[in-house]
Amino acid sequence: FSVWPLYLCLGIFFAWATAHHLGIDFQALLWGVDDMTEYMRRFGKPEFVNFPRTAVLMAETLSMALWGTSVAMVLAFILAPLAAKNLSPHPILYRFSRELLNGLRALPDLLFASIFVAALGLGPLPGVLAIGLHSAGFLGKILAEILERVDAGTYEAVRSTGASFSQLVMWAGWPSALQEATGYAIFLIDRNVRVAAILGLVGAGGIGMELTVAFRLFQYDRAAGLVLIVLVVILSIDYVSDWARRRVR
Repeated sequence: FSVWPLYLCLGIFFAWATAHHLGIDFQALLWGVDDMTEYMRRFGKPEFVNFPRTAVLMAETLSMALWGTSVAMVLAFILAPLAAKNLSPHPILYRFSRELLNGLRALPDLLFASIFVAALGLGPLPGVLAIGLHSAGFLGKILAEILERVDAGTYEAVRSTGASFSQLVMWAGWPSALQEATGYAIFLIDRNVRVAAILGLVGAGGIGMELTVAFRLFQYDRAAGLVLIVLVVILSIDYVSDWARRRVR
C-alpha cells in the first residue's frame, strides 16, 4: 500500500486551506500577469548615470553592514557567555541575557531602523544600530549554544585551577568555539550586506535610499541600474564569504 496518494491529497488540502484563510485569489493573480509583465518591461534598459555617486552609496551600504556586524559581535561576545547555561554565573543573569537576546532577535531590522531614523534622523547611523542590535540577538544565541556544546571536561579542567568566570570564558569557552563562531560571523556579514541595502528604503542611508527615490520619481531605468549594481556586489560578497567559510573549517 502506497502512502504517496494520501500525502498528495493532504498537501493539496492544506495548500487550499492556507490560500482560503489568507484570501489568496489565484484567478486575480492570473489576470494580473499581463500587468506584471508590462511593469517589468519598464526595467528593460538599465541606466548607469552618475556612477561615482552610486559607487559612494554602495560603499556606504557596505560600511553600514560591516559596522553593524562589528556592533553585533561586541554585544554577542559579552552576552553569549552569560546566556550559556553551563557558564552563566547566576540563574538570574542567565535568564536576563536569554530574554534580552530573544527580544533583540524578535524585532525586525526594518522596525529598529524606523525607530532610529525617527529618533536620529536620516543617514547611515540608524542603519548601523538597527543591524547591530538585531544581529546581536541572532549571533548571541548561536554563540551561547556553541559554548554550551563545548565538552564539560574542558570547563572542569580550567575550573580546577581556580579560574574566575572571565578566565573560564577566555581560556576554555572561546578557544573551543572559535572556529565555529568565526564561520557564523562571516555568514552574518554576508547577510547584513543584503539587509543594509534594504534599510535604505526607510531612510537609513546607502544605496537603498537612492533606490527609493528612483522608484518614487518613476525612474525605472535608473532603478534597474541600481538593482543590477547591488546584485553584482552581493553575488561577489557571497562568493568571497563562501571561500572564507571553507578556509575556517
